[in-house]
Amino acid sequence: MPQPHRPTRPAGPPRPQRVRRGDGGPARHREGRPRWGVRLAAGLSVAVLGSGAIGHAVMTGLDTGIERVDPFKDMKNRPQAGHGINFLLVGTDGREKVSPEEKREYRLGGAPCHCTDTIMLVHLSADRKRASVVSLPRDSYAEVPAHRDLVTGKAHKPHPVRLNAAYAEGGPNLTVRTVENMTRVKIDHYLEVDFTSFMKTVDAMGGVEICTAKTMRDPNTGLDLLPGTHRLTGGQALQYVRSRHVDGASDLGRMQRQQRFVAALIKQATGGGVLLNPVKFKELSSTLLGSVRADRGFGSEQMLALGQAMRDFTPSSSEFASVPIGSPSFRVKGIGSTVKWDEPKAAKLFEALREDRPLAPARPGKAAAGRPAAVPVDVPPAQVRVQVENGTRIDGLGGRVDAALRATGFDTTRAPGNGASRDVKRTVITYDPRWDRSARSVATALPGSELRAVARHGRTVTVIAGADYRKVVPVRAEDPYQGAFGVVSGDQVVCGS
Repeated sequence: MPQPHRPTRPAGPPRPQRVRRGDGGPARHREGRPRWGVRLAAGLSVAVLGSGAIGHAVMTGLDTGIERVDPFKDMKNRPQAGHGINFLLVGTDGREKVSPEEKREYRLGGAPCHCTDTIMLVHLSADRKRASVVSLPRDSYAEVPAHRDLVTGKAHKPHPVRLNAAYAEGGPNLTVRTVENMTRVKIDHYLEVDFTSFMKTVDAMGGVEICTAKTMRDPNTGLDLLPGTHRLTGGQALQYVRSRHVDGASDLGRMQRQQRFVAALIKQATGGGVLLNPVKFKELSSTLLGSVRADRGFGSEQMLALGQAMRDFTPSSSEFASVPIGSPSFRVKGIGSTVKWDEPKAAKLFEALREDRPLAPARPGKAAAGRPAAVPVDVPPAQVRVQVENGTRIDGLGGRVDAALRATGFDTTRAPGNGASRDVKRTVITYDPRWDRSARSVATALPGSELRAVARHGRTVTVIAGADYRKVVPVRAEDPYQGAFGVVSGDQVVCGS
């Protein structure tokens, strides 16, 4: 069972590995062997997953554990199929399957709602180079088609509901029919994940790394994260994606966190060697397929094809959007407050999915491939005034630090000076306690620096560069440019390198 989460403070930079210095060929030979070993292992792994016969042998027997549903039964007048593959991914409550210990630890009390807690439309492009994820608010105003109630057996005419109620009335079939009617996007596969299967999958991944720019506390879920980087276990990840009371954005803010989590999950799978290691891939696939509900057309062969398609994915290969909102509080008689979509904008968004187009064009000035992703900070760097002082006898250090901070967006004075002391070993950031959030943004850009509060220091944050200075880590505001549909790419929302 996942261990209880304790808030962790931002980790310092990793210690550089020691390299043995030799004086000739033998040392280079010793250092070369591990690299060739890694390359050979990676090559064999790709060959195993890339070979049809061996790949299928690796995945043999996994289909037997899948719980099947038939979400497409008797469906008529469906949208025309487009290019690429569309998945409807729904998260259901399922807390009746959670152990009493986990219910207490992760605040999962109360009765299950038998409804969809999360609804995402996932599009994998025809060239398998892009994944587009669109979050559908669970409280969206929807009109369900005529159907027979699963519980009462009573026939219902079309009527308005909140979108998550479609599952309660008609299960996966009515959910798919309703989403297709609203989006005109044909669903190819249906995947249903509950609390238990979610936790198992995250734990099978070895946890997922999440970055927070500010403190996140939600008494309802027990989430308690300090600013910084955290590796979440399955139970902790469930707290993160369920929390609705860490800011004023409620369910819309929760959807953004769920998107960040999916981006981090993709980064973990593609960058952590899971897709290149047949044993790890089979373990993950076994956990996922053995704990989800899926349509009859989705099994081990599709998992293998999906794994092969994602081998070359990077965080920037994924993009995330939420349905454009016209009214966040659209009242409906007998239902209450619902989320009303902006119909014209939503239609353009789903048209892009049908036509297999990216949801947003490339951003101006987007970071080049291989460049470290910027770390999100609470206060945008452009709003932070910084004065740099050289606390060492290293010529030009103050100018280099000033230029590097300015390059990542800070409002530096462009007039670095010399500090009162020239023997500073560790970089110091002095600040007025009233502007502590601004100081933390600067500290994120200067990992390992010391924060020192000084009363009546004023709004300008002072950086005294020490002998330990190596570089400035790129940072960005927590809410990056999102384009017409509120789109962000995965590299904008995952932890920086």
